[in-house]
Amino acid sequence: MPLTMNREVFITCAVTGSGGTQDRSPHVPRSPEQIANSAIAAAKAGAAVVHCHVRDPETGAPSRDLGLYREVTDRIRDSDTDVVLNLTAGMGGDIVFGGVESPLPPVAGTDMVGATERVAHVAECLPEICTLDCGTMNFAEADYVMTNTPGMLRAMGKMMTDIGVKPEIEAFDTGHLWFAKELVKEGVLAPDALVQLCMGVPWGAPDDLNTFMAMVNNVPDDWTFSAFGLGRNQMAYVAASVLAGGNVRVGLEDNLWLGKGELAQNWQLVERAGGIIENMGARVIGPAEVREKLGLVKQAPKAA
Repeated sequence: MPLTMNREVFITCAVTGSGGTQDRSPHVPRSPEQIANSAIAAAKAGAAVVHCHVRDPETGAPSRDLGLYREVTDRIRDSDTDVVLNLTAGMGGDIVFGGVESPLPPVAGTDMVGATERVAHVAECLPEICTLDCGTMNFAEADYVMTNTPGMLRAMGKMMTDIGVKPEIEAFDTGHLWFAKELVKEGVLAPDALVQLCMGVPWGAPDDLNTFMAMVNNVPDDWTFSAFGLGRNQMAYVAASVLAGGNVRVGLEDNLWLGKGELAQNWQLVERAGGIIENMGARVIGPAEVREKLGLVKQAPKAA
């Protein structure tokens, strides 16, 4: 495949995530106010899209609390900074097994709910985009499995499409792209799909370039893709994704560091990514252009 560099690039900032990173950096936002403020600062630095999880404001633990999502949404929407809102729908599919000799019943940390509950905050907050983790995967820890069955994904994808929120397919391996193409074929997802290539997440696709190009080569020509790499490879994947024809994602969900010994803030990661993109001869595009490019609709949240 010949390289076809993307000359009109949008940056997504993954603001906080759901992992234990809040214990490793004081800059990882916890409260809805902190998350919204960090997202707004990232937008001012050049992010056209902000991808948001929510956390318990006291403990920093991941949460599915609809009220927290609504507060983040309202704070961002009520600000004077325009940005495309992307809310996670990845929560509620977690199984932690009891160990290799007694896997059942599942143990503390398990959070499994139905499709409607997993999408409830999306249906109320009505962001332009929400994520759809397009497969089940062994995810880093010994006995934890990220669980997304074909039936669950069909149901969630249809709900997202029906309410006018564009699913962003989170692809952690090539099989996830295979199933996403099946969802488009079945009419669950629109043909002009949006996909995020997630590189270097144990135990999904490793972040070497051969695997990355295998992922890229499995993205249909009429789809839009973005990509990220974890940790120290985050900025390298900014360049790699643009060279391969894609867009980029940075942020504290994926990487805490600006440089050796220097903890980052979200806006700093966005600013650095923007510099890389522009120095490559491409242009960073804003939220209005992203909405036009992706056919997004900015909707007001449902009345409280």
